Order: sequence, then structure tokens, then C-alpha cells
Amino acid sequence: MSDEVITELYASPTRRFLGVGMLLILGGLVLYTGLAHPPAVLGWQAFLLGMGAVCLWIAERMRQATTHGVQLTEDGLRSSNGEVIATMDDIHSVDRSIFVFKPSNGFVVRLNRSSKSRWMPGLWWRMGKRIGIGGVTPGGAGKVMADMLAAMLLKRDKGEDGFLM
Repeated sequence: MSDEVITELYASPTRRFLGVGMLLILGGLVLYTGLAHPPAVLGWQAFLLGMGAVCLWIAERMRQATTHGVQLTEDGLRSSNGEVIATMDDIHSVDRSIFVFKPSNGFVVRLNRSSKSRWMPGLWWRMGKRIGIGGVTPGGAGKVMADMLAAMLLKRDKGEDGFLM
């Protein structure tokens, strides 16, 4: 198999800025509310402070994750840092339909078997037999990657006689 990259999907700089920025603003506002105007019940204040910290943590995770991209090779999907997301042997199908639970501007890859859960906010997630690719990525590039992957799966599933197996 070749290690040549067929197509790549990276975060759009504007969407990356907006996504991380909105999470930072949300986290800051929730922390401010919890500190400057604390609720009468101590439990609610702890909840606000915890949620603010979680928002800031997710913003940092998204900032780090979106410096990388998703690459499609003949071997399968991988992150630009070398982490294998899914091999072609494990991929069952690709779904870009409207009613599927998928990331914004993205698609879902269905696997043959369950994999370890993983999350790269704004770029991709893997849970059980599903992988969601997209988020703060451009819609056109996501569509191209999904179509290329679907074509590769169709070619893989064809027998020598040209008919689907």
C-alpha cells in the first residue's frame, strides 16, 4: 500500500477562531457569573465554576486539535500527526445524509468493529462503531473527502467480475 495522501481536511482559520473564541467567551462569562454574582446555594456556584472551567478546557483542547488535520490515504484515515483513525479494512460505509448524527460540515464513517473512543474537538471523534469527521472544517473539503472515501470503498468491494460482492 502507498502512504501517499489522497486528500486532506484541515480546520478553516475563521471557523477555528470563532469556535475557540466562543468557548473562551462562554467559559469566561460562566466563571464571571459564578464569582461576581454567586447564587444563594453553594452547590450552584460550584456548578457554575466547574462548567466555566470545562468550557475553558474544551477551548484549549479544540485549539490544540485543530492545528492538525485528517488525511485520506489508500490505507485509510489518519490524523496529520500520524495517528491512525481507521484503516480501510475496518471501514464499512460512509454517510453524509441530512438525518445522520454527524459533525457540522462533515460525515460519518461506520466501522466493522468497535474501536477505542477518542475525541479531537472540532476535527473528529470516534465512539464505538462510528467516526465523525468535521466540525470547524470547510464543507466542500469534507464532501470531497467523503466522496473519495466512498469511491475507494466501492472499488474495494467490487469483485474481479466487476459486480459488487
